[in-house]
Amino acid sequence: MKLLLLHTDFIEYETKKPAAKFAEELPGSHKKDRMEEGLVVFVAVEKVDEAQPALAVQQAVAEVKDVAAQVKAKRVMLYPYAHLSRDLSSPGAGKQILGDLEKALAPDFEVKRSPFGWYKAFSLSMKGHPLSELSREVVPGQAAKKSHSVAEAGKALGGQATVTLQQAPPVSEKEEKVSEAVQKESQLRSEWFVLTPEGELVAADQFQYGGHTELEKFYKYESAKVRASPAEPPHVKLMRELELVDYEPGSDSGNFRWYPKGQLVKRLLETHVSDVCARNGALRVETPIMYDVNHPALSKYLQRFPARQYRIAADDREFFLRFAACFGQYLIMKDMTISYRQLPLRLYELTHYSFRREQRGELTGIKRLRAFTMPDMHTLVGDIDQAKAEFQRQFDLAQNWMKDLGLPYEAGVRIVRDFFDANRDFYAALAKKMGKPILLELWRERFFYFVTKFEFNVIDAFDKAAALSTVQIDVENAERFGIQYTTTEGARKHPLILHTSISGSIDRDLYILLEREWMKGQKGEKPMFPFWLSPTQVRLIPLNDDFVEDSVRLREEFVRTVPHPVRVDIDDRTEGVSRKIRDAEQEWVPIIIVVGEKERAGQYQPRLRRAELLQGTRFPESKKEFNLQELAGLAQDLSRGKPTAPLPLSERISLRPTFRG
Repeated sequence: MKLLLLHTDFIEYETKKPAAKFAEELPGSHKKDRMEEGLVVFVAVEKVDEAQPALAVQQAVAEVKDVAAQVKAKRVMLYPYAHLSRDLSSPGAGKQILGDLEKALAPDFEVKRSPFGWYKAFSLSMKGHPLSELSREVVPGQAAKKSHSVAEAGKALGGQATVTLQQAPPVSEKEEKVSEAVQKESQLRSEWFVLTPEGELVAADQFQYGGHTELEKFYKYESAKVRASPAEPPHVKLMRELELVDYEPGSDSGNFRWYPKGQLVKRLLETHVSDVCARNGALRVETPIMYDVNHPALSKYLQRFPARQYRIAADDREFFLRFAACFGQYLIMKDMTISYRQLPLRLYELTHYSFRREQRGELTGIKRLRAFTMPDMHTLVGDIDQAKAEFQRQFDLAQNWMKDLGLPYEAGVRIVRDFFDANRDFYAALAKKMGKPILLELWRERFFYFVTKFEFNVIDAFDKAAALSTVQIDVENAERFGIQYTTTEGARKHPLILHTSISGSIDRDLYILLEREWMKGQKGEKPMFPFWLSPTQVRLIPLNDDFVEDSVRLREEFVRTVPHPVRVDIDDRTEGVSRKIRDAEQEWVPIIIVVGEKERAGQYQPRLRRAELLQGTRFPESKKEFNLQELAGLAQDLSRGKPTAPLPLSERISLRPTFRG
């Protein structure tokens, strides 16, 4: 049984029409009702409850009483809500168990229940405290699973939320298909270990983490499997204040609008990862955004991929929106003529966009979206030895990516137990090369199409892990899609496939950059993007109106001197210098130059956002004064090996629109 418990100021509902023939008859009082100041319990009775209905009711009552006692609620509204589960009980059992639950609660509470089997409109006002929105999963004979839930009703921690929802009909099979892999994912049972650089395998709950606090947080997050955030993550406020990204109220949840500065950062990340793949031999392709559900190979693959899908109908056919670039690249590979001489063979695509119908409670800013940008590379290899060599090569590329973003990361490797036992030395070598412990998740059996994968994870402000870079070794899909190559003996053989995203989702890269910089700000450090990603890299601030034209000339000379685009703008507004400096600081501009008499003469004392900006450049950290050639050299050093682009907005601040009031 799934329970969503909301502490409310009120709830009211009105029945609309029967949802099915099993809808219960309505006495007058059930057609429309309202409850003030109470605990609303949305309930989905499941198949597992039918085996021991009395025990299911007993355990559910205990959970309701526990929450009611914490929030001091005297009234309870039971509200049948099929949307909480994909494994519902039979209608008869559902009605019976709900009725028994109502009776069992009646001695201790004033109880109301909305009718079973009807479409209803309802509205509620939810309290604004940390216990006002909780969820429970009750399985007869097992301890209840408890977590905070981010529900359709919304959240209002620290405030008060009033929401009005039109209850929709239950999602039909045609509206959302859930793959076998998604269903099995919830049944997955894992063993967790830590593999040390010395090759020692230690149970994760017994490992002495010592100086590896973020690895410990990673393990706790993964083993707990609680994905919803307890409150709004700090990156959401930052992405809006910095005018990077914002919610799009005209679209589905999990789809965002990107403002010019955010789009620039996104484009630079996309360009960099695409360049990395190209330099390492990947052949860039482009594939369709939608595919036929009934394609013989694709229909089987849909069942093996752990992602919910968007489905659309057209011309009496059903299509799904891609959730990765896999199938498009498979279909290209199937039609290619490939020899062992060409292996490893890599195809790459930057998908604009990939779509996954993530559950509402898991949508959190730009960490987890329904429409996202994913750089996808697929590599064909001849055998497992070649697969492991390529796995190691791509592991190294992913480490370089994390270094380019300046992110601390933890490695997680997921493996079928038999494969780990046969290749333990290979994984020990990964840990040794990385120089720190790796978290291992061992599966007793293979649920998916891959036998192993690695992920680089970064811990956010809520101690939750965000997976970025990843590589998987796929042992199924070459055969499923008919992909073959010619061996040295002239035979035809199915290769193995490595699924790779060197960067992970581009949207998620920006999310974790913002989260980690916010965390630095909490410690008194100044948050900042890497120089190559900063929307404005150098801000010129005229000392007064007399120096505006000097600033314009300096900008032109600076841009002309640097052999690649450098983003230099001018704050020519009528504000005072201190206000302009403060605004530049709030925009995380890495280099600020106030232009006055000394600067007119060609000597500059840049204000560096962080002293470590000079690390790795041609200049000592003690250097304070620069001429124009030195400033140009600094910009070159800070951008070396990274993509560049011009300013996304006008070079004059006074001419820029404001995207958020």
